[in-house]
Formats: sequence, C-alpha cells, structure tokens
Amino acid sequence: MPLVDLIASDIKQAVERFDQFHKRFAGYFATKTRTMAHRGKQYMQGQLQYERWGNMVQFEKIVPDSDHQSLQHFVSNSPWEDEPILADVCQTVSERIGDSEHGSIHIDESGLPKQGRDSVGVARQYCGRLGKVDNCQMGVYLGYTSNNYRMLLDKGLYLPQEWVSDKERREKCGVPEHIEFHTKAQLGLELIRKAQEGNIPFGWIGMDTHYGQQEWLLAQLEGDKQVYIADVPCDTRVWLQLPKTALPPRKGNRGPKPTKLKADSQPTGVSQIVSDQKQWDRMYIRDTERGQLWSKLAFLRVYPVRDELPGPETWLILRKDQGKKKTKYQFCNAPSDTPIERLAEMSHSRYWMERAIQDAKGQAGLADYELRSWRGWHHHMTMTILAMLFLLELQLDWKPKAPYLTIQDAREILEVILPKRKITPEEILKIIQQKHKVRLSARRSKHHKYKAKHKT
Repeated sequence: MPLVDLIASDIKQAVERFDQFHKRFAGYFATKTRTMAHRGKQYMQGQLQYERWGNMVQFEKIVPDSDHQSLQHFVSNSPWEDEPILADVCQTVSERIGDSEHGSIHIDESGLPKQGRDSVGVARQYCGRLGKVDNCQMGVYLGYTSNNYRMLLDKGLYLPQEWVSDKERREKCGVPEHIEFHTKAQLGLELIRKAQEGNIPFGWIGMDTHYGQQEWLLAQLEGDKQVYIADVPCDTRVWLQLPKTALPPRKGNRGPKPTKLKADSQPTGVSQIVSDQKQWDRMYIRDTERGQLWSKLAFLRVYPVRDELPGPETWLILRKDQGKKKTKYQFCNAPSDTPIERLAEMSHSRYWMERAIQDAKGQAGLADYELRSWRGWHHHMTMTILAMLFLLELQLDWKPKAPYLTIQDAREILEVILPKRKITPEEILKIIQQKHKVRLSARRSKHHKYKAKHKT
C-alpha cells in the first residue's frame, strides 16, 4: 500500500482551494466604499510562496499583478478590522480540530528582533530568539493544540511602560488612545478570556514559566474553575504537608499586634524535592522523527507558597525528558484523582504550542516583516494566522490520502502550484530602483540623526 495516495489532480486543485478559501474571508476586507480583498489574497500568497526573509518588495517579484506600494497600504493603512477574522478562525478551528477532552489553549510569547526605536513597542528586553537582552518587539500569542495538530488563534503586542507614556511615539505609530500598559501576563489572560467567549472547546490551559510564576494569574484561573498546567521556576517553594497557620505572638508589650498569619514550618524548594525523590514513572510521550520519546515523571500533591502562606493543594509535576539534562517543574490544578496518564499528556502539551509558533515563523513569515505601526503589526499577525489556517485545512483534507502529510509539506506544494509572476527586465529594474531609493532614504535618515546627536 503506498504511503501517499494523492494524485496530480489533487495538487492542481490546491489553486482552486486557495481561491475558495480567500472568498470565505473576502468580506472582512471590505468597507462601505471599497474592498481590499484582492490585496489580502496577494499578501497571503506572498507569505505562502516566498522562500526566504520577505517583505512587500519581495512579494511583488513573485505574486502576479501585485505591487509593493499597494501591499504596503493594505497591511499598514487599510482600515479593515482583524478581530472579526480571528473570531472566524477560532470558530473554524473549533469545528475542524476542537476537542473538549484532549484540546488545550496555551499562552506564550515571542520576541522579534528590530533595529532602531521607531517600530511600535520596540525596546531593549529579553528576546528568546536571540537568547539575550536586545532591541525587539514582544508579541504574546494564544494557540490551540489537539493531539498533534496545532494552530495560533490570537495575538497581543506588548507595549513597555516607556512606550505607553511616550505620546509622540504613540501618535507616530498610531497606537489607539485607549491602550494602556498591560503586563504580558495580563495580555495573556485577555487572550484566554476571548477564547472562552468564542466557546472553543478545551480541557486545560497551558503556559510557560513566565506566566506560571504569576501567582495572581494562577489564582484567577483557579477562581474561574479552569484547569491549567504551568511551568514554574526551579526556585519555587512548596509545602509537602499542609502547615498550621496562626498569628505570631507579639514580641514584648510595645508595638502593634501582628495581623498577618504565619506558617509554623518552612516550605521546600522544588529542586530539593527532585534530589530527594525516589519514585519515578517512566512513560511514553509521543513518536518523533528520531524514534519514541519517553520521560521520567513524578507526581506529588503539594501546597504552593502564596504570599508566604499555603495556597490550595495542587499537583507538582517533576519531569526529566529523555536526552535532556534539565528538569521541568510544573503546577497543575487538576483534581486529586486525575490519572497520571492524563497529567503526563497535559505536561507535554506545550511542545505543540512552541511548534505552532515555529510553524508560523517558518511557513508564513510571522517574524519577517518591515512594519512600524500598530495597525501594521496587528494586520500582519492576522494574515499570518489566516495563512496557517489554510495550511491546516489542506493537511486535514489530504490526510486520508497522505496520513503523514505535514504543514511544511502543504506549504511546499503551494510554493510550486500557486501561480507565479513572469517578471520582465523592465519590471526587475523598477524593483531595483525602488530598493535603491529605500537604501538612500535610510542612509540620509541615519546621517541626519547623527548630525542632530553631535550638534554643538
């Protein structure tokens, strides 16, 4: 039996499928006076076809009948709303891969390196892509995973405090007046709330260490009766047994009486628990290209430290992945009778969120853009999510004939099958001239800034 039953006619139909997909969303790009739907189609085609770092000039070289100025206007200035598109994406994902038992939503962040200080939200901050503090924009993303399927659903741009209070830069980049400072965790909670309002089915919420160490966020989700799995730092402290709490006695006869409860024992660091832990379960996790992935896990009921007092009893998961030296620590507020197989499934689910962000970067250019405005950033991210939805639909629809088809495979097919522009010598000269204008403008701008900085 062949591994792939796809035939040439299936591949040829990909062009028609792309047209149909575009028509489903075309109405979102229309206003009362005009529509930018055709530019939206060209922009997404550029994202799916261009093989390297891309921008509108690069798209112009490959997408038929396009020009970089119109594409730039579409993404940076056209007043189409991104929220209705994302709501539609959420609904489609619910219908195609939604699973109230094995589906999960995740919040994660990604830093996008940027030069200068004029791109919206850019500041010196830790950038995971570079592994250090540097100039970058920080986006917070919401993703959905179900089995080995994954998809980004929503996004939020993190604006550092220095940006929120800088009226001049806000106006220059078109940041709406109502936008206030929000931490990345607050942005993440907003994205979770929107997903809940969209009624997407999920069994738990996942997050990395940055969010897992926000006590208020975990308490909020606990109050909402939402199950979460959260990575926590190695210096996190817990009690293995519920301590007694009481008001400490006043020292002497002077001074106010103590009003804050205090535990009668000291909590233990989770790294110390790992050193003392003797009972581990070796569990199969998933198949990989290098074979089966197994992990050693330990599951304990503990009381995390909350404001120096014991919080609600929760699961502490200790995990040592095969081939990895670093131990993972996680909190999970699932019920105490949850099977360890279920806990293991939740423990490893964030891997698929990381893959979703990698897919969006590698297959639809999430991190490849030259945009400075608030609207431009949100529009580009929305178009990236839309492009990834099309790839997911191709993967799902072709699965009966190609069970091992990946998102990357679907994208490779589109690179070849979607129509490409036959560019003339005159057109390539025009593009080169435009690139020279941009370079000259950038040099003049840097020269003026240098002179202003060193003016005596």
